[in-house]
Amino acid sequence: MESKELILEVKKLNTTFVSDKKETRIVKDVSFAVKRGTTLAVVGESGCSKSVTMNSIMRFLGRNAKVEAESIRFTAKRADGTAEPHQLEGIKNPNGAEMRALRGPQMSMVFQDPMSSLNPVYKVGDQVAEGLIQHTGISKKQAREQVLELFPRLGIPDPESRIDCYPHQFSGGMKQRVVIAIAMICNPELIICDEPTTALDVTIQAQIMELLKKLQVENGKSIILITHNMGLVAEMADEVCVMYMGRVVEFGSLEDIFDHPSHPYTKALLRSVPVLGLADGQKLETIPGITPNPADLKPGCEFADRCAECTERCRGANIPAYEIAPGHRVRCVQFDHFPEVD
Repeated sequence: MESKELILEVKKLNTTFVSDKKETRIVKDVSFAVKRGTTLAVVGESGCSKSVTMNSIMRFLGRNAKVEAESIRFTAKRADGTAEPHQLEGIKNPNGAEMRALRGPQMSMVFQDPMSSLNPVYKVGDQVAEGLIQHTGISKKQAREQVLELFPRLGIPDPESRIDCYPHQFSGGMKQRVVIAIAMICNPELIICDEPTTALDVTIQAQIMELLKKLQVENGKSIILITHNMGLVAEMADEVCVMYMGRVVEFGSLEDIFDHPSHPYTKALLRSVPVLGLADGQKLETIPGITPNPADLKPGCEFADRCAECTERCRGANIPAYEIAPGHRVRCVQFDHFPEVD
């Protein structure tokens, strides 16, 4: 892939939740970057903190969450094409003016459940227009015109009548298109999609992903796709970030991860994916054991108790990431003969 500038660079992100005066670190020293105009897939089992990581960046977490990072650098583009960097880790008030000015116009999020993302008592057109009115100050009439222009681009037919419908009058696939419209209406540069097709059948899944890819190609959007569906990863991603128990265990290009998976967890994930030509009676492999409790983790590799390649070295101190090829990083002691990276 040709060299591209970074739109988002995260270094050593940590998120801790406080409950009953006890602190539990959920996101641990997470570092990754997103190149402008590309798709980064963040993958892993349910409960591996993919969503918490992205909500930490967007600052959508509750008051019991403490978000810290060495650096979270988001680089927008001004109208004249020059870079406009923002250091998100320095924003103390997640609901203050500085963060609100970024959420919507510069970076937005598509949540996984359109049923809970849409207010059942408001018309869908009003819900899509709300962010546009808040961020630009245009009139309701002007906002309505922009919503009418956007709906056909997202595959929502008959916009003149659909704009005044309520969420219960839409199918699951159409609800998800409305949620994408809410994320897209202010024309952000970065879109974070959190399991955007989880509740949809495979035909609608394909339509939604095709829509996101089209928006990216036509408008140069950068996308972070949170998913556990490796098929979607193969179809959409340029780079892949594999997470387990709040850590990035492997990061690389799509080819690195699919053709040269190196962390035992990444290999186990890929072995559990259904493939065409599976022999009669042949079962899919599963990852043995259960996901540990984040509050009871031991030193060393979090995957050690479930890993067939585990040795005593894996249970020592925290394990660094090693760069085993340009841009391909793995957090595993098997690769300690390669250079460490932050």
